[in-house]
Amino acid sequence: MTTPSYALIMLAAGIGIPILAALNASLGRQIGAPAAASVVLFAVAFATAFAVVLFTGPQAITKVASAPKHLLLAGVLIAFYVLSITYIAPHFGVGNAVFFVLLGQLISAALIDHFALFGATQSPLTLTRAAGIAVMAAGVFLTQITGRA
Repeated sequence: MTTPSYALIMLAAGIGIPILAALNASLGRQIGAPAAASVVLFAVAFATAFAVVLFTGPQAITKVASAPKHLLLAGVLIAFYVLSITYIAPHFGVGNAVFFVLLGQLISAALIDHFALFGATQSPLTLTRAAGIAVMAAGVFLTQITGRA
């Protein structure tokens, strides 16, 4: 794969996050239980990921037992995200909820890259990079306030 391919896939994933939030929040409202809506989302996600694993190489699953256990916390983090966005988005708005998610992503991504955490490629937080992140954060903020003015 090429860098543009990676960028397009991640752009699609980014487009999907607010859609996921809106759909699951709506399901939670519809059935009156945000946590149950999250369980349904995870069941569908599990079935989808399981199908991909079956297609791309199920033998990798056998290596999970030998992986460092702290890496499994990613599942806790995605559960926290889905549960919180499903509960909060109907009260706070999908745009507002995703704004704060994006702000958190900018901060944590910069820290992960700067300190090369979790095996990430190191990319120091220079003044230029920090300014770029600040401009991105300001842009996301402006998308939220301009619709209310």
